[in-house]
Amino acid sequence: MHEFEVLADAVRRRMLSVLALGEQPAGMLTDIVRAEFGISQPAVSQHLKVLRENGFATVRAEGTRRVYALDRAGLDAAARALAQMSDPLGQRLDALHTEVARGRRAASDTTKITERNAS
Repeated sequence: MHEFEVLADAVRRRMLSVLALGEQPAGMLTDIVRAEFGISQPAVSQHLKVLRENGFATVRAEGTRRVYALDRAGLDAAARALAQMSDPLGQRLDALHTEVARGRRAASDTTKITERNAS
């Protein structure tokens, strides 16, 4: 699933905003999401699974509880995707600029050599 598809869902965005505050037990996330969105516990579990499988959340066992934390990997991937969209030609234009500068230097060097040979 693409990073933007993960973030497109309001439930998952809400979960991430809660996880941004710090680790949370699954029960707390479930209570918040069920109260705000009126979805079932299995639906909450599915959203948590999507977050885990796509690098947006991690989970660890603490006794019988599952504690979730924000995973920066998914957010970083989304940020990279946004950066590529905001400047899709940036690297290509930088490379073109470098090649033009090399060409100018080479032409200048050729001119200098020609002038020396003509003298």
